[in-house]
Amino acid sequence: MRKVNLFIAMSLDGYIADSEGGVDWLGGQGEESEDVDVYSAFIKDIDTALMGWKTYHQIVTELSPEEWIYHNLKTYVFTHKEHKSTKNVQFINRDPADLITSLREKDGKDIWICGGANLIQQMVKEDLIDCYYITIIPTILGSGIRLFDNLAGKELELKLIKTQTYNGMTDLVYVRR
Repeated sequence: MRKVNLFIAMSLDGYIADSEGGVDWLGGQGEESEDVDVYSAFIKDIDTALMGWKTYHQIVTELSPEEWIYHNLKTYVFTHKEHKSTKNVQFINRDPADLITSLREKDGKDIWICGGANLIQQMVKEDLIDCYYITIIPTILGSGIRLFDNLAGKELELKLIKTQTYNGMTDLVYVRR
């Protein structure tokens, strides 16, 4: 069965974006020679990405406006607005848990929950994430968009299976217990 993975970075105080939704603070402590390409290792086992509208919009307007960076992935964008889907990007207005259930039954590689916070929080509440890849960035934002917020007392027990540090950042990999 296909696994659902969260692969995301957050500030030391638990935010995935600043109060304006910006992510220009993502990065280590400046010694790029220490950087490790964890993304390439992660993405080789992924063929599907799920994201919310705000994440999609930020990618196509700010982060990579010239080219769709996830061209090798089937991408589902959750939105309540009508948009024209393409070969690789499908805009959908349906329950994320239902989509996950149907995707898990199909052949393919693993599924990546790319962002944003609302989608991630829905997946956490439904206990649909199999593996959490979280990179802690050495920055304290003080406010912004929290990774784990509005979970209404939902408690999930996880098991740490891997850690790695480089350039002041720490990768934590957890699975459900």
